[in-house]
Amino acid sequence: MVKAIVLISTEVGREDETLEELRRIDAVKRAYFVYGVYDIVAVVEGASLDDIRSIVINKIRRMSSVRSTVTMVVVREVEKE
Repeated sequence: MVKAIVLISTEVGREDETLEELRRIDAVKRAYFVYGVYDIVAVVEGASLDDIRSIVINKIRRMSSVRSTVTMVVVREVEKE
């Protein structure tokens, strides 16, 4: 399983709409509305890097409310006990 963090900038005032659309994508495991340079941070999981690429390009970036994305592939995850 491959995991990625996707930083999303939306059109002004369309953050809630974008969160609802992200909620309908199975590969989006979590999404957060945040303050700062980006509007939404999403955690995406797929079977491969190609799956992640496809989800970001064909689903997330095609949303009319999304202005831009930055994708960071998780290399290693450390969980607290």
